Formats: sequence, structure tokens, C-alpha cells
Amino acid sequence: MVVMFMPSQVGATTTTPLPYTANPLKLLVYDAVLCLSCIRYLPDILMPLRPCYSGKLDELYPSRGNLTALTIHGVLIVYQIAFILSLPALFFLPIYVCILYIASVFILNNKICAFLNGRHRFLVSHVPLPNYGHESEHWIFINGVGVGQHWLQSNIDRLSLTFGRKITGVHNDTAGIIFDVIQCLIQRCFCYATEDVRDAYVFVKEAILNTKYKKIVLILHSQGAVEGGLILDWLFDTLDEKALGKLEIYTFGNAANHWNNPIRRYTKQDQPEKCIPHIEHYVNSEDFVAMWGVLNFMKIPGRYLGDVFIRQGAGHLLNQHYLDTMFPLDHDQKPMLEENGFLEQNIKVIGCESTFYNTDFKMAAKTLRDNIGESALKIRNCSRLWRYRNGRTPDR
Repeated sequence: MVVMFMPSQVGATTTTPLPYTANPLKLLVYDAVLCLSCIRYLPDILMPLRPCYSGKLDELYPSRGNLTALTIHGVLIVYQIAFILSLPALFFLPIYVCILYIASVFILNNKICAFLNGRHRFLVSHVPLPNYGHESEHWIFINGVGVGQHWLQSNIDRLSLTFGRKITGVHNDTAGIIFDVIQCLIQRCFCYATEDVRDAYVFVKEAILNTKYKKIVLILHSQGAVEGGLILDWLFDTLDEKALGKLEIYTFGNAANHWNNPIRRYTKQDQPEKCIPHIEHYVNSEDFVAMWGVLNFMKIPGRYLGDVFIRQGAGHLLNQHYLDTMFPLDHDQKPMLEENGFLEQNIKVIGCESTFYNTDFKMAAKTLRDNIGESALKIRNCSRLWRYRNGRTPDR
């Protein structure tokens, strides 16, 4: 099986409005149509159901916490679908009745979601780690659609096991899968910052400005990437290039409609250097959320910065469908396997006209093959995140 790989773009000269600067109402209509066109893949958010290689850390493993979360989500899905189907009837009711009805629906929805969300904005991984000596690094994770505190804790514990670092999770509260998807569209079309976005922005900025840390690694999943994109745009406005140079970003199932990374300077060889030195996006080809996110908008020249790795397969859950397939653990949840099928797969270089320093994508493929070799052109040769496995640190 071949993994599609699109090297990072650098920008394009075009008068077409960017995906987040056009008329927000038109964007919302476009996004709604785009989302509906992919609706048949919605059940694939939870598919495949098995296997659960990470045991109780996987979202669909039959543990008490997971079964509770899945039951509540099932109730919310039925509740929210019933609400949406009832909306046409409101045209025949007095306005005050409509307001009371909608308000009561959202109040009850929040009450139900409280069982998932808990009370804490920030969580820290509980995994005991060897002393790898990474005190100068700060790893931060923002979760995606449908994740309560139980799944967030599982996410950061799984990331900690994989990369041998303490992970701090910033909780993006869930309102139920359907309402979360709607919130995604509103956030990215109107650049709307919810409370968790504002809290995360302050947290990430403080980490970057803290002289104790030499490197900030931001891992984003699903809707968390929409929020991370908003945070990143704010950071470009408020921090200098030296501070931004400490940041690295890795996303999974990215739901954002753009990903910026301005050029800060050109080298003597006239090659551009970016503000954020390393950005990578990992995505499943049949991930419903990614279909109206990274998989759609990466086709626009110059508007999705960072290397994109596209694995052939379905699933949206971070642990079960991304980490278990791309960064699997050894037996009994020991550190990550040094050898696995995903990292050994050959890559097929794809791109658009602004990919790889404004060169043709065929030239990008030729450059990679010349540097690495035809037979050795695999994921492990291009993935920086893989080089962090089991507490390691990538070469400069």
C-alpha cells in the first residue's frame, strides 16, 4: 500500500479569496454543502471498531469509562438529530415559543455534556516515564470532536507512551458529535474563538515566552486543529520570529480550512525559511472530518502549509485510528514499535503548482528520490514526528 505525501507548499500568487478571508456567510454555505456531500462517511468516524491495539487507551475498548462515553454520545446523537428535524416546525410557532424551545434544548444538551466534560480545562499525562532529559521541551495537545475528559486523558497518555514526554492536554469541551461538527464550521468560517480557544492561546503563548523551554510541540486533532489554526494566526500577530522558531506543529485528521506559515526570510540559495520550522499533517483518506478539512483545502495552491501524509483507510479517533495505525505501541503498551507497516510504506509524492518551494511536484519527487534513493523513499525518511519516538530527539 502506498501513502500519499505532499511536501509543504510555500504560497501562491492568486486573487482568489483565501478560505477564511472570503464572505463568512458564503463560506458557511459552501462548508455546509461540502459537509453534506461527505455525509455518507459520517459513520466511519467510529470505524473500524476493532482492533484495539492500545487496550483501554483506545476509545472503543470496552472499558467502563469508554462505554459510559459512548452511551452518552448515543443519547446526544438521537437528541440532536431530533432537534434538527424539529426546526422546520418552528416556522409555525410564535417567536417566544421558539426562543424558549431552543434555549431549553441547549440547556439540557449542556447538562448531558457535563457528564463528559468534567470541570478541568488542563490535564497532564499520567504515564510514568524514564528520565529522558527533555525538561526544555513542552508538549501540548488540543483534542477534537466528541472528546470528553476521559478520552482526553487517554489521548495524552497514549501520546506520552509514544513519544516519551509529559503531555499537557487543553480540553476542547464537547457539545456532542453533531453540534461539534456545526461548531467546527462556525469557528472556521467566522474565525470564532470559543473560551477554550482563548484559554489555549494564553497557555501556548506563555509556554513559548517561557525561557525555560527551548522547544514547544503542539499536537492537534480534528476540531483541535481548527482551534490551533486560530491560535497560530494570533501568534503570528503578536510574537517575533525568534519566539515562533521554538514551535513545532503536528496534526491528525485536521478539520481546518487553512494553515498559515509565513516566510520569514530567504536563504543565500534563494530558498524560503518559514516562521514555524516544522509542520506535519497526518490524515486517513476516508476520515469524514478530514474530508471537509485538510483533504479538501490542501488542493488550493499555497493555502495549506506543512507536509501532508495521507494513509489509505478510514477512522477519525486519535488513539484507535491514527496512533494505533501510524505509531503503534509494542506489546503490553510498552514504547512504540521501532518497525511498523505504516512507516515502511512507500510514498507517492503529490502536490499542486506551489508545492515544494514553488517547483513542480514532479521536481519535488525527483529531488526527494535523488537525496534518499528510489527504493528507500518511505514514510520514515520524511516524517519528523517519527524521530521523536520513545524519547528520541530528531537531528537538526
